Amino acid sequence: MTEADDRAAMIATTADGARPTGSSDAQHPRLPDYPTLAEMEAFFRRDTFAYDRAGCRIVEGWIGHGVCEMEITAGHLNAEGHVMGGAIFTLADYAFAVATMCGASASVSLSSTIEFMTSSRGTKLIATADVDKPGRRVGFYTIEVRDDQGAHIAKVVTTCYHPRSQQA
Repeated sequence: MTEADDRAAMIATTADGARPTGSSDAQHPRLPDYPTLAEMEAFFRRDTFAYDRAGCRIVEGWIGHGVCEMEITAGHLNAEGHVMGGAIFTLADYAFAVATMCGASASVSLSSTIEFMTSSRGTKLIATADVDKPGRRVGFYTIEVRDDQGAHIAKVVTTCYHPRSQQA
C-alpha cells in the first residue's frame, strides 16, 4: 500500500474510526457521477475542518465539476480585515474535492498552486472547480474563486492522484 493509498483510506474514515457504509465497497465509499445534493452533503460532512470550522457549503457537483460557497465571517479575516489566504484555499480545496470525488473511489491532491487576484469586498466567496484533464491515475483541475459581487478573488490549479484505478 502506498502513502497515497494510506491517505485516501484515512480520508474515508469517520471521526470515530469506523468505515462509512452505504456503498457497494464500504471500505472505499464512492459518490455516483451525478449525486444529489443530499448525497454530497452526507459524504462530505465528515470533512469537519471545511464544513464545521470554515463554514464551506456545497452548491452543486457532478463528475469533474464542483461549486462550494462560504459566507465571510470575522473568523475568516486577517489582521488587516481581509479574507485570509488559508480560508480562500480551504474553500477552493473543498470545491476541488467535490469535483474529483464524484464518480471516483478516492482522490488525493499531489500539488496545488494558488494565485490571489484581489481582496473581496463581498459577503460570500464562491469556488468553482472544473476538470481540465481527468486522467486514469492523475487528474488536473482549475478552481476559480469569486465573491458575491463578481470579483475574481483567486485561481487555484491542482493536480490529483487516484490511488485506485478508475473503472470504466
